[in-house]
Amino acid sequence: MSALDLPQAREQVEAAWADSILPALKAFIRIPALSPAFDADWAENGHIDEAVALAEDWCRETAPAGSTIEVIRLAGRTPLLWVDIPGTGPGEALLYGHLDKQPEASGWDQDKGPWQPVQIDDRLYGRGSADDGYALFASLQAIRTAHDQGVAYPRCMLLIECAEESGSPDLPAYLDHLAPRLGEPGLVVCLDSGCANYEQLWVTTSLRGMAAGDLSVRVLNQGVHSGDAGGVVPSSFRIARALLDRLEEAETARIRLDALNADIPEERVQQARAAASVIGDSMQAKFPFAGATRPRHSDPAELILDRTWRPCLEVIGADGLPESRAAGNVLRPETTLRLSLRLPPTIDGDKATRAVAEALTDNPPQAAEVSFKAAGAANGWNAPAFAGWLGDSLTEGSRRWFERDAVFMGEGGSIPLMNLLAQRFPAAKFLVTGVLGPGSNAHGPNEFLHLPMARGLTGIVAEALTAQAATRE
Repeated sequence: MSALDLPQAREQVEAAWADSILPALKAFIRIPALSPAFDADWAENGHIDEAVALAEDWCRETAPAGSTIEVIRLAGRTPLLWVDIPGTGPGEALLYGHLDKQPEASGWDQDKGPWQPVQIDDRLYGRGSADDGYALFASLQAIRTAHDQGVAYPRCMLLIECAEESGSPDLPAYLDHLAPRLGEPGLVVCLDSGCANYEQLWVTTSLRGMAAGDLSVRVLNQGVHSGDAGGVVPSSFRIARALLDRLEEAETARIRLDALNADIPEERVQQARAAASVIGDSMQAKFPFAGATRPRHSDPAELILDRTWRPCLEVIGADGLPESRAAGNVLRPETTLRLSLRLPPTIDGDKATRAVAEALTDNPPQAAEVSFKAAGAANGWNAPAFAGWLGDSLTEGSRRWFERDAVFMGEGGSIPLMNLLAQRFPAAKFLVTGVLGPGSNAHGPNEFLHLPMARGLTGIVAEALTAQAATRE
């Protein structure tokens, strides 16, 4: 049974969001704190520093007395906000968030904009609101809620970085720098994930990895007349198509390489079926299919597994293909395709990339000149078991704060840092969840934060922290 008084906790959380968090979050939205991948001059422009200063000031106003609040700056890296809150009970917890943002994107409604906070009913629009500026505020308020009720909670460390949208390149160095202070957290909290609706808690059980690279097929040193060469010189596009068939069955989309496939744990199959019973057809309904296009499966549970545990291939770019309006009757010398493969959570990204390179370049058709240049790999993540105090807390917390059961489901995207944190803290349990639900559009126009969902997650994090302290007593 939860140690938090629910009516009092609701009052605390709602008051904090209305009086303190919303004003700070709106100020945060106004700052164009683009991640370094999208702003090479981030240090000179100062937007990331402005966002960190805002967050630091809010933490100093909100954190319990005795907390350590520090902005750490390693040479040549984005800053990191570190908040260390002494526990009133046993255990240690690490809570993660980030302050950097995706670019503006086009297509915002006329009355909205990326750097213009707009609140309409239960939605707060603006870049970085949901992804994931709210996480710092929700996490610290969760701790404050337990503190003000006098309920025991573990030592809590907030690790707020500024390069997540660039792949977290600075995080390993900061983890090394902070190693003497990090201790052995028994719980890691990340609020940067998704949800399938805004009516209950959605716990992320896994994340997919990724392998990317450029497949290049060269058949000539220069283009020639297609009427003269066609039938003699092979088409670079046809050879590329044949090579792709080594990776993927065109009719079924099944990935052929064993190195890219994984056995799906039975627990994840059962969780997919349970999640499917909640979301029904909404998995496919949320995508803007053209015409009569449809998924390869009609069973929602199979679609969930396709999205979370089965590899898939997409060609996300191409070189060597002129625009159709400028295309002459030329047999082109070369075709390059940028490939992006989503990988099962337990597949090593680097090993998968090597397997792809070998499959594509070995003995190419008609001895064409073929190369594969890797363009980045990331490992997925599979959560440790939830059985015990964390699973019990999440189940009860969802019922208390949303009056509906929690749902456990994998996500199709990647959060590379989760695998990094799992390797650093192998004994920790993980609470990965978030507000990136229907229409939230984190990287696109009209990004919004669903405020009731954010308040509910604030309460659930407070429940998890108090449960962790209680189980160690």
